[in-house]
Amino acid sequence: MNIKSVFDKDFIPYGKVLEGYDFAPMVAALTANTPKPSNSVVYVPGEASLEKLEVSKELQNNYYGGMPIQVGYCNGHNLKLNCLEYHRDSEVNIAADDIVLLVAKQQDITDGKLDTSAVEGFLLPKGHACELYATTLHYAPCTAPEGDGFRVAVVLPKGTNTAKPEIAVKNFEDGLLRACNKWLIAHRDASEASQGAYVGLTGENIELKY
Repeated sequence: MNIKSVFDKDFIPYGKVLEGYDFAPMVAALTANTPKPSNSVVYVPGEASLEKLEVSKELQNNYYGGMPIQVGYCNGHNLKLNCLEYHRDSEVNIAADDIVLLVAKQQDITDGKLDTSAVEGFLLPKGHACELYATTLHYAPCTAPEGDGFRVAVVLPKGTNTAKPEIAVKNFEDGLLRACNKWLIAHRDASEASQGAYVGLTGENIELKY
């Protein structure tokens, strides 16, 4: 896979790089207060040591326009796509290490399927943050070339990725709901598929090899 940069024009349909914020305290807090598993990925929706930072308050009031947010983290080692998810709102990722984001467009899902050949990879450098639009399919970050895993702050509207609401399924999309404000399609080779997630990714399960 050809890995581009989030500063490249090809990233424009998926999101944008945040400007005007000092993310150094967030990077320091991630490094000091959050674990980085050596052979897996851990995700925590909200982390107090991150949410109390001034930059988190700025993101809530400035970037999310005052809407309640949560600031959690996704840390570890990963090189596979496995799944793609989306939310009804934008997600902000703040990288404490160089990371690769594997993304695709929600609009490219056809008849409930998306071929993984539509997935693109973008490098988000350490110390920078980017917004992923609500229509951008994404999942866990990937370790960057020559990297040793990653720590990433994940900013989302409050409650996202917590317990799934009890709903009466009314349409196809309702069957993709896996948690609060989280719709997901899995590859058949992903562990999520064996746990009941809808299998909608066709083609190869992308694995980055450096």
